[in-house]
Amino acid sequence: MDLRDYFDFIDDTSIRIKGHRVYIDEVLEEHLKGKAPEEILYCFKNLPLEKIYATLLYYEVNKVEIDAYLQRVRQYHEKSRQEWQTTQGPTLAIVEERNRLKKERERLIAEGKFDPILDRPAS
Repeated sequence: MDLRDYFDFIDDTSIRIKGHRVYIDEVLEEHLKGKAPEEILYCFKNLPLEKIYATLLYYEVNKVEIDAYLQRVRQYHEKSRQEWQTTQGPTLAIVEERNRLKKERERLIAEGKFDPILDRPAS
């Protein structure tokens, strides 16, 4: 099987893992944060470990091309976020609070005070 067979190449900012609603940039961003493949599996519970490894291998084999892809995706997301902010006003406070809570959860996980697998405070 060719490594590219694992993916659906949709456009310049959309490469999806075949058979799933997960895009490779989502998996790669977790990888670039330092997460191991098994940890990434917890982020995408319906994604087989084989496809996570295929994504990471595809990245390593095509690093220059995929780094450029990731930059395009980040720019697209930032542009979309800015457009959304200008049109959604009051909803922004809710989003900011959700982001604050997400960062707090990540901090607690890093400190070992929260178990992300059980989704509750660590015992």
